[in-house]
Amino acid sequence: MFGYVRPVLNRLCEEDRERYQSAYCGLCHVMGQRYGPVSRFTLNYDFTFLALLMCAEGAVSHQAARCMAHPLRTPKPSLRGAAVELAADESMILTWHKFNDDVQDRSMIAGLPGRAMRGVFQRAYQTAAQARPGFAQAVADGMERLRQLEQARSPQLDRVADAFAGILRSAVEPGMDGGRSRALGELLYHLGRWIYLIDAWDDLDEDCKAGRYNPLDARFQGRAKEERAYVETTLNHSLHRMGAAAQLICFDQWTHVVENVLYYGLPAVQKAVLDGTWNELQRKHKGENDR
Repeated sequence: MFGYVRPVLNRLCEEDRERYQSAYCGLCHVMGQRYGPVSRFTLNYDFTFLALLMCAEGAVSHQAARCMAHPLRTPKPSLRGAAVELAADESMILTWHKFNDDVQDRSMIAGLPGRAMRGVFQRAYQTAAQARPGFAQAVADGMERLRQLEQARSPQLDRVADAFAGILRSAVEPGMDGGRSRALGELLYHLGRWIYLIDAWDDLDEDCKAGRYNPLDARFQGRAKEERAYVETTLNHSLHRMGAAAQLICFDQWTHVVENVLYYGLPAVQKAVLDGTWNELQRKHKGENDR
């Protein structure tokens, strides 16, 4: 995943900011425990949001834990529970596939960093895949479908976005209550669709310069920047669908954080990416959850 799914912290009360921080720290610690210290460097906002979506299902607890990046600071509460472990496992599977995808998309030389990182996380991926075989298979199948569409340079924007969206929908844990499972699957599907399309816009100039496939460039035959209104409309469609699905789910103590991400965070990121100010926004907020 890509780091686009983040809250607007100054629109959260202090209690909810601390609650979000506990999820961020908890996922970091659980990833380190299950997959080693290096895995912590792959932590991002997207995986934290996945963790707190799952946290509403099942019991969670807090443990005081010292931050690896700031070992002299007072230990902070960090979230623990089966939902955090699920998010850690699924995040490792997705991370490995992202590195693998980078290797597939680039030349031998340009793909060297991705090839190195894929090797670093190979064992962690295998462990995670054994823990979550259904999700691992769904991701592998979805990535293969996506790769075939990209290799064919498909101009069918929704069909390509659907392949990635389906991957994220499969993150729903099997055995979850039927109604909740359907609503959460809908939310995650449109989150995946939104991520794929916003990332395509973010990478548009670089992809065109390098001659790589970009679904927006293929759909609009080199005129994607002239079709911003269309792209913004289809992104907003997924935002609305996520919001509608969220209204069907009880998130308990996480309600304000989830709503903040959906109604403030994603639209703010979307505007920044479309306006070309995303890198500036990232620099501004770099490390805000490591304080």
